[in-house]
Amino acid sequence: MLGSFSLIKNMFQVLLWASCLFIIITPVLPMALDPCSAYISLNEPWRNTDHQLKEDDGQPACDSHVDGEWYRFTGMAGDAMPTFCIHENHCGTHAPIWLNGNHPQEVDGIVQRQACASFNGNCCLWNNTVEVKACPGGYYVYHLTKPSVCFHAYCGHFYDICDVVDCHGTCSNPECMCSEGTILGPDQQTCLDENECEKNNGGCSEICVNLKNSYRCECGVGRVLGSDGKTCEDIQGCQNKNGGCSHSCRGYGTTYQCECPRGLVLSEDNHTCQVPMRCQSNAIEVNIPKDLVGGLEIFLTNTSCRGVSNGTHINIYFSLKTCGTVVDVVNDKIIASNLVTGLPKQMPGSNGDIIIRTSKLLIPVTCEFPRLYTISEGYVPNLRNSPLEIIGRSQGIFPFTLEIFKDNEFEEPYRETLPTLKLRDLLYFGIEPLVHVNGLETLVESCFATPTDKIDEILKHYLIRDGCVSDDSVKQYTSRDHLTKHFQVPVFKFVGKDHQVVFLHCRVLVCGVLDEQSRCAQGCNRRMRREARKDQGTHLQNRLLTSGPIIIDRED
Repeated sequence: MLGSFSLIKNMFQVLLWASCLFIIITPVLPMALDPCSAYISLNEPWRNTDHQLKEDDGQPACDSHVDGEWYRFTGMAGDAMPTFCIHENHCGTHAPIWLNGNHPQEVDGIVQRQACASFNGNCCLWNNTVEVKACPGGYYVYHLTKPSVCFHAYCGHFYDICDVVDCHGTCSNPECMCSEGTILGPDQQTCLDENECEKNNGGCSEICVNLKNSYRCECGVGRVLGSDGKTCEDIQGCQNKNGGCSHSCRGYGTTYQCECPRGLVLSEDNHTCQVPMRCQSNAIEVNIPKDLVGGLEIFLTNTSCRGVSNGTHINIYFSLKTCGTVVDVVNDKIIASNLVTGLPKQMPGSNGDIIIRTSKLLIPVTCEFPRLYTISEGYVPNLRNSPLEIIGRSQGIFPFTLEIFKDNEFEEPYRETLPTLKLRDLLYFGIEPLVHVNGLETLVESCFATPTDKIDEILKHYLIRDGCVSDDSVKQYTSRDHLTKHFQVPVFKFVGKDHQVVFLHCRVLVCGVLDEQSRCAQGCNRRMRREARKDQGTHLQNRLLTSGPIIIDRED
């Protein structure tokens, strides 16, 4: 009996120990905090829409420290973000950021809205996506992202209180009324601006701009509003608003052309003059005519990056990784942006500048690169292989290469000679960017092999399709960054004695690494519609890189 008791006691101790062990290794997941009670206050008085930037205010504000947290506008900053266009040089900065959309109701939960930065007469020259939530206390919190360039800052605004309609004792709940162009907020007291542009684009045929308690229609470059104030018509001749030209308009009757002052060039819209600039795969070069910047110090967002004079121009050359350059993904483009700023020199320069012709110069610099790339490669690149250069809509290039490596370390590609691989060998290949930029990632949407260098070859074998491995023998390796992709597959050849070579073709998509809704974040998607993939590529200009081939040794 005593032995049985000891056995039971030992079993109980084992069970107790196992139970304790189970409790120790069970993870406890932290509860997500409600942003309505976990936020950072933005209360600086200069954020308010009534604060206009003046010359003696010093350096404009820049929200470079605002990055991915929840915020609430309080104190002298205002009650909430304005939902109408704010003119430049307000809210303590050059390009104030406003909310392009109505505030949500409490029942809507967290919603996404577009945030626009106003500059140079354009109410939405830059934009990004923020999140907004209406809280039970009648206020709003915002999940704000870091602005793409300086000088940008988020605006706050004091909204009007509604007028209480006196019902002279005939009603138990007096009605609260808001003026035309505003709607009652969730606190049942504040009158928020109504964004008329959210409804049928305000009736505008092209561009609708929301204003305080109102809105207006605008037209694209080279077009003007008709008599109805909503429909856009083509400009006929220089006599009508200077032909839509930013500078000079030359012509007679309905035939005209826009011209630029010496040192400036006409942009792609054929109406706007801009400074000459060149987008390279890893850098941006800007050439500003000296006539525009005499007596000014020229620098970028990072003020240590400054312009250098060559006698006729001020040249600025900077990398996509430095000088405060921001690289982001917007729709079907990769966009690199910076801001060239010119401020008066404290003392005359060595190049003879003794006068200034303007008190301040601000030039937004933007390079656009396509997101989608098609690259082709033989099993082995030959010695004539060059980087793939894809021309963006205006001037950008962003290069990828398809490399064949000697082993699974993926450090040494074949360069000097064309190797001969046997059918029992392993083939190591990878997508390599020539420029490694933070904040971007790639998805290899498809990779297929053909017996010739023709991408439209009927005979083809898919290794990857719709982001999914379609050949079970393909193995993907963990890469050193989000842009590089490395793979392994057994060497193969196409059936037929005439097919002794193999070419690979890969389609690569670039996305923002933090965009959880992007195609890259979706990864393998076998249900991706072919029509959607076609639409995604119609806006891009692709140049095909082809090289190889490799000889397959069958050891017959």
